[in-house]
Amino acid sequence: MGMRSATRSRLNKLPWWLLASFVLAVFFLWLIAANGDYRQIFETLLRGVGITLFVTFISFIIASIVGLVIALGRGSKHRAIRELCSFYTEIMRGVPMLVLLFYIAFVGAPQMVAAYNWIMGPLIEWEIVDKLRVRDLSMLWRAIIALSIGYSAFIAEIFRAGIESVDDGQLEAGRALGLSRWHTFRFIIWPQALKNILPPLGNDFIALIKESALVSVLGVQDITQLGKIYSASTFQFFETYNVVAYLYLIMTVSLSLVVRGLEQRMKRAFENEA
Repeated sequence: MGMRSATRSRLNKLPWWLLASFVLAVFFLWLIAANGDYRQIFETLLRGVGITLFVTFISFIIASIVGLVIALGRGSKHRAIRELCSFYTEIMRGVPMLVLLFYIAFVGAPQMVAAYNWIMGPLIEWEIVDKLRVRDLSMLWRAIIALSIGYSAFIAEIFRAGIESVDDGQLEAGRALGLSRWHTFRFIIWPQALKNILPPLGNDFIALIKESALVSVLGVQDITQLGKIYSASTFQFFETYNVVAYLYLIMTVSLSLVVRGLEQRMKRAFENEA
């Protein structure tokens, strides 16, 4: 009787949306295995999963590093640094990601190449390094740079909010212990801020997976671009975009569950400490 009650309790707590998502995933998996057209589409688009994940991971790492620097800059005691970082954040958050992709790809990239050649001018003249050409900077890396710049502004706000959520008394406690500003941040402020930063940071990573589909407009061979090419050549638009949506959903829903699990673990750990 106790086992039945425990089983019923677990079933009642199981989210219906998760059960429906699982049933849908199993159905599409069966469809891919049983239907030759779907299986061919799936095998074709699977090649784009690696590019999608590569773009997402590299962009997210760069955006996180830049975002942390910007967040720390916004808390600087020097007004010029604070204003510059605030300007960067507001401008980048106000530009649509698609516009930023086009701007970096066709305006920013030539300027970056010109700047590189100017800085490396003496080394190029001495033939120590080769002169960089615009076409040497691939569309893949232009897309990664654009996504990194765009998302760094959003991630900077997450870091800033997490750092500011720590009580000011913690900073004073660090000073009372004789710690420097850097050591106070590293050993006192940052560990406490991290528990507030990680959940929204995980949500931004999931959002970046979806935003990475925009790189297809630059011809990058991700899932969306391969789906566009395949559907245009076979006219199987319905089947192709079903598989495209399925692949994105598998990645995003799986990561959403991981983020939720992490949130629950951090919440329990915080309650145990309290």
